[in-house]
Amino acid sequence: EVIFDMPLSLKEVSAVEKIDASPLFWVLEDAGNGPSVYGIDKSGEIKKKITITNGSNKDWEDLTSDSKGNLYVGDFGNNSRSRTTYTIYKISNVNRSPSEVSAGKIEFNLPEEEKQRDFEGFFLMKNQFYILSKDTGKFQIYIVPNAEGKHTASLLTEYNLDGKHNAITSADISEDGKTVVLLTHIKLWKLTGFKSDNFVSGNVEAINFYHSSQKEGICFISPTEVAITDEDTGLGSNLYRINLEKGHKD
Repeated sequence: EVIFDMPLSLKEVSAVEKIDASPLFWVLEDAGNGPSVYGIDKSGEIKKKITITNGSNKDWEDLTSDSKGNLYVGDFGNNSRSRTTYTIYKISNVNRSPSEVSAGKIEFNLPEEEKQRDFEGFFLMKNQFYILSKDTGKFQIYIVPNAEGKHTASLLTEYNLDGKHNAITSADISEDGKTVVLLTHIKLWKLTGFKSDNFVSGNVEAINFYHSSQKEGICFISPTEVAITDEDTGLGSNLYRINLEKGHKD
């Protein structure tokens, strides 16, 4: 279900996040665009723009948030596999933030023995970021602490989703920590029944969209509903809503 059309000025919407106590949906644009996040209301109008003054949009890919209203920007896209340092920007109290901010920086690299990855999805749980690689086969989940400074990410696990076209473009976890969603262009994966942070140890269920577009962002808007964004590929860009209990399951 389409909630609204994205503003025409935003061509490459690559993430979406909903913050408690705010009616706005927060989005960002992909590499090559400015270092800004945008708050959009349910009519599709940009109500707030926040620009990070101490960073650049090298390859912004996803958004997440915490219970204190802080918004985190994942600058960790790496299509060429040439970058070795990745950055997460923290915008404090985004609902009250001025239009220009100096963001906190959480930088990380991968262990020396591992090859560089392209990341497009992450979420925050118990003050740790879980960052997912974008791979057509087996994907990796790395852990980085939510603390400003420089860190070496640790590999949590890797997993191979069934079928084809399963490159993950965004991810989120429900507020109660019981459901994880992984987004691809043609379906989402719903992970439930897991223990601790072994997210792939329980039920791994595919929900097919039967709709093809470049879907790049996902976030929970209720315990059973998620919002999804896609990029403008000539047909416009939208924000959709899907009920996880009523979706089309493979």
